[in-house]
Amino acid sequence: MSTTAVSKAEQIIERERQHVLPVYTRYPVVLERGEGVWVYDVEGRRYLDLIGGIGVNALGHAHPRMVKVIQEQCAKLIHISNLFYGEYQGELADKICGLSGMDRAFFTNSGTEAIEGTLKVARAAGQRKSGPAKCKLVALDGSYHGRSYGALSVTGQEKHRKGFEPLLSDVTFVPFNDVNALRATVDHNTCALILEPILGEGGIRSITPDFMRAARNLTEAHDAVLIFDEIQCGLGRTGSLFAYQELGIKPDALAIAKPIAGGLPMGAFLVRKSLADVISPGKHGTTFGGGPLACRAALEYFAILEDERLLENVKRVGGYLRKQFENLTREFSIVKEPRGVGMIQALELSIPARPIVEEAIQEGLLINSTQDTVLRVLPPFILQEQHVDEAISILRKLLRKASDKH
Repeated sequence: MSTTAVSKAEQIIERERQHVLPVYTRYPVVLERGEGVWVYDVEGRRYLDLIGGIGVNALGHAHPRMVKVIQEQCAKLIHISNLFYGEYQGELADKICGLSGMDRAFFTNSGTEAIEGTLKVARAAGQRKSGPAKCKLVALDGSYHGRSYGALSVTGQEKHRKGFEPLLSDVTFVPFNDVNALRATVDHNTCALILEPILGEGGIRSITPDFMRAARNLTEAHDAVLIFDEIQCGLGRTGSLFAYQELGIKPDALAIAKPIAGGLPMGAFLVRKSLADVISPGKHGTTFGGGPLACRAALEYFAILEDERLLENVKRVGGYLRKQFENLTREFSIVKEPRGVGMIQALELSIPARPIVEEAIQEGLLINSTQDTVLRVLPPFILQEQHVDEAISILRKLLRKASDKH
C-alpha cells in the first residue's frame, strides 16, 4: 500500500468532511472504478460488490453495451427539456407499459420523485371522485418510500419522520401483514394504499399473498388507488420483471427506479388508463426526467435483460444464494433467519449487523446493514455461484468470530 494512494484517499475523505452536507454515514473506502461484480478503490484493492449501489447496478459495473450506448448518446444529445419531443421517451414508455400491463408512464429523476407523482395522482383522483374529503393515505409500518415530504409522510419508520413534522395530514399506518388492521383502516375517504411487495429498507420482508389480496379487494371496494413501490424490489430483482407479477395482483399505480437506466439517475411511475387524465397539463412536470440519455440507456437495460436472459440467472443464482443463507442460519445461532428471493436477500441477526459489514469490507466484500440487525445484499444480476461461494466463505468466517464473542 503506497503512501501516495493512502494520501489520496485521505484527501478525498477530508474534502467531503469540509464541504459536503454530513447526512451520510459513509464507510472509509474511496471507490475508483468497477468491472462486472467487482469494484476497486483508489489504492487498487478489489471488492466483491453485493450491494450494487443499493440495487442500482443490476448489470454490474461498466457493462460494455451500456458503456457503448451512453458514449454514443452523449455525443448526440444529453438534454433537451420536455418542451420538445425526443426520440426515446415514447419508445421507452411503450416498452415499459407493454412489460408491466400498465397504460401510461411518467419519467422522473429518482424513486422518491416517482412516489411523489403517485401520491399526487391518487389525491387528484380522490378529489375528482368524491371531493376534498377523499384524501386519506394508508401505508405500512416499517415501510420506506423516500425522504421528500410526501414520500416521507408515508414512510412507516418514525426515525426518518422525526424532526420534520408536520408532514402530510391524513396518513394512517397499519401493522405489517395485518389483514384485520387493514380492513379496519381503509374506508370511503381513503384515496390510496401504498405498499412495497418486499420491504427493502424495512429489512427485506415480503408481503403475504393474503395481505396483497386484501389490499386489492379493499381498494377496489372503496374506489381507492393501490400503489406498489417497486423501487428496490422491481425490474428483475426477484426473478420476475415486477414483483407483483408473481402474485397475479396488478396495482393502479407503480413506482420504479434504481437499475432502470444502468446507473444514470432515473425513475418512473406508471398508471392504469383510469388515472391517465387526473393530472392536467401544467399540474406536474420535471426538468430532467425522461431525457434522451437516460431513456436511451434504459432501453438498453431492458434489451440486455432479455438478450442475456438475466432473469433466469437471477432465479438460478438467487436460489443458490438462498440455500447458502439457509445453511448459515442452521450453522450459527446468532443468525435468526434468511429472507428474500432472487437478488434481494437478507440475514436477520440477533446482534448488531454493522460491525460485520465493516469487517466484511476489510475482507473485500461489500454488503450493508439495515434495521440495525439485518445484513442485506442486492447483488448484480450477473452474479455467479462462484461469487456466492466467495461471499459465503467471508461471511462464515465473520459469523464464527462474532459467535465466539456472544
